[in-house]
Amino acid sequence: MRDSVTERICQESEKGNSIMPVYEYRCGQCSKAFEATQSVHARPEDTECPFCQAQDATRLLSSFASTVKGDHKPGFAEMKAGSMLNERMDRFAKLPPLNAKRNVPQPNAASPSDPGSGPGADS
Repeated sequence: MRDSVTERICQESEKGNSIMPVYEYRCGQCSKAFEATQSVHARPEDTECPFCQAQDATRLLSSFASTVKGDHKPGFAEMKAGSMLNERMDRFAKLPPLNAKRNVPQPNAASPSDPGSGPGADS
């Protein structure tokens, strides 16, 4: 369900008209929230509060409407890149570490190639 502002933005966008965005503000003096239709280049500190006429406004983050033209889905490339990263990380996890130690026999274990050990060695 669209509200009237979103509907108007979509209609104007379909016509090819550019319209100025609606920004949400909070006044620093009276703490009331208000909206202002302004250019993207307007400075928040120059925005006048309609309630107390102070120029002490802070721009708030808010949602916005947008339209997608063409067959590109926003975020698809990012999702694909994330999937590729996960696949590569899984493959790297299966590799042995670069600084792995070899399995070295215990120092007190005698090997058959050791000349000082064996059945005929002198002790």
